[in-house]
Amino acid sequence: MSSTPLLLLINGARGRMGRALIDCAAADTSLAVSAQIDAGDDFAAALPSCDVVIDFTQAELTSHVVSACESAGKVLVIGTTGQDEPSRNRIREASRSIPIIFAPNYSVGVNTLFWLTRKATQILGPKFDLEVVEMHHRHKKDAPSGTARRLAEILAEERNLQYLTDVRHGREGLVGERTPTEIGMHALRGGDVVGDHTVVYADTGERIELTHKASSRDTFAKGALRAAQWAAADRPPGLYDMQDVLGLK
Repeated sequence: MSSTPLLLLINGARGRMGRALIDCAAADTSLAVSAQIDAGDDFAAALPSCDVVIDFTQAELTSHVVSACESAGKVLVIGTTGQDEPSRNRIREASRSIPIIFAPNYSVGVNTLFWLTRKATQILGPKFDLEVVEMHHRHKKDAPSGTARRLAEILAEERNLQYLTDVRHGREGLVGERTPTEIGMHALRGGDVVGDHTVVYADTGERIELTHKASSRDTFAKGALRAAQWAAADRPPGLYDMQDVLGLK
């Protein structure tokens, strides 16, 4: 193993996740933060000093970050959520040139939840109604969370449904009976909740709930740092997620 630390550029360094990443990296001698970038800083000028960029900024900046990393040939770990489809397409395009890890959540526990959700959906079959409930702090800008979206995507994949057409975001008024194909999605916001996610399987006479609750951002930071180390280990260009990092695929 090389004694030279992996050099990280933290983009969004003054945010909650940025500070957690810096603190967790400081406790790992195999890592070093070469640049701490935030609004008003020169991102492009700092790129040559790093091996990997870890981006926790805002969805509208993703395409710019991706293009800069692609031009500089830098490994990119994206933790920002809420991207629109053009931004997602830009990520896919750039992954043909550089390794990109794009995950809605870097927690090992949440990625275990993804795996369990897929297995439970396969085992339980089509009779169970599907609902996803998530809660985050009052400052979160996007809804539903990227993690909740991924959970619903997994449910849709296993039921041969489509996220964009079969997910129902909340209910209000005289909406009629629940349809057999809909996936309910509910986003709660308040206080300082780091992140709670629950998948509900409900049938006549029984209900199963799979829940993950995060109490510290360090769990996400440590996962993102693990992802950076994995991607920097001579990984070929491609689009990866935390399931690849953990060997769950």
